[in-house]
Amino acid sequence: MLLSSDVTMDPLDVIVLYGYRFKIELGFRHAVRVVGSYAYHFWMMAMTPRRHVSGNQYMHRRPARYRQQVRRKLAAYHRYVQLGCVAQGLLQYLALTCGATVWQLFRSWVRTMDPERPPSELVVAHALRTSLPEFLGAGPADTVLAKFLRGRLFRPPRPVPQQRAA
Repeated sequence: MLLSSDVTMDPLDVIVLYGYRFKIELGFRHAVRVVGSYAYHFWMMAMTPRRHVSGNQYMHRRPARYRQQVRRKLAAYHRYVQLGCVAQGLLQYLALTCGATVWQLFRSWVRTMDPERPPSELVVAHALRTSLPEFLGAGPADTVLAKFLRGRLFRPPRPVPQQRAA
């Protein structure tokens, strides 16, 4: 049974909107469990430890340098979440456009495995983790991303310069 506070809404529209909500919740679940988009811990050395129940830092009472550090940390958190969303979008794109290649390079088994359907984000992430060089080699040879990554994946690491004693 679905309920709505808008009594003028068509019952089928309520069902459609609930379906969108389910898809959004599933997207957040994948972002947390597959990509780790929200696994970032907001903490910095300059922060005063607070009790678990108290989240108020009274930022207006803190020095300007501390407030700047908190703003910098918040910006880092936002970038982390945004990069996680980009990574999730790339996993979805690869699932839809390179499904056959992903299934070919997926070196495991899942109960719901169906090579005729696009793989899940989890399957794509696993295939990328275990076989990124092969994945790039099996794709189209003229993609800019493949050329960019191939030049960096197979290079030997640069030697670290030795520091001279003073």
